[in-house]
Amino acid sequence: MSLLGTLVNAAAIAAGSFIGLFWRNISEKMKTTILQGLSITVIVLGIDMALETKQIIIIVASIAFGGMLGEKWDIEGKMNHFGIWLETKTGAKEGGVSAAFVTATLVYVVGAVGIVGALDSGLRGDHTILFTKSLIDGLMAVFLTSTLGIGIIFSAIPVFLFQGAITLSAAQIDRFVPPELMDQLIVEITGVGGVMIIAIGIRLLGILNIRVANLLPGLIFTVGIVIMMHYWEPLIRFVFQ
Repeated sequence: MSLLGTLVNAAAIAAGSFIGLFWRNISEKMKTTILQGLSITVIVLGIDMALETKQIIIIVASIAFGGMLGEKWDIEGKMNHFGIWLETKTGAKEGGVSAAFVTATLVYVVGAVGIVGALDSGLRGDHTILFTKSLIDGLMAVFLTSTLGIGIIFSAIPVFLFQGAITLSAAQIDRFVPPELMDQLIVEITGVGGVMIIAIGIRLLGILNIRVANLLPGLIFTVGIVIMMHYWEPLIRFVFQ
């Protein structure tokens, strides 16, 4: 079952959120400390990912062009509108569900772990990476829900859709993308995703309200730039030899 890893991941987030909903006997000071600790951990993870890149120019171009496209599409605005709609259905306090949903979705979706794990599930039927991610995401959901609220549980939906789409498409990707190009794509997607993860950590700390969702198209540009460089570099070398 190719979607097993994705199903477990989404279920772990939902389960962790459910536990967090009933873990309310936490003081505000402890909630603040936990959230700050998680935020710093997210930043450290992002730095580790960003340093994976082999060519910093790919990160610069992807973030710049991706940000332009994301602002034009207003991705974050649409996610916030969906979060507000969820608020009307749950009766939660204004702004709470929307902010939690957007933040958690970005934390869980952005990053190479989910992408690589989904590819492994689709290409080899190996769910090990997604099972590991499920454990981490589930534990994080407990603390995020206890501090940010019920909006965290709804992030399981985009996680399932995003990773599920990659898993189901993996067999087709394998037909057209050679292994060496796939390795390059994963490395640079990790690098660009790392920058976004750092931005999420900064946002969680309340230092700067970065519209991280509007940077997501950068991942599309990363794929395009890496493919272009992979096929054009040999041609350029041949021409100038």
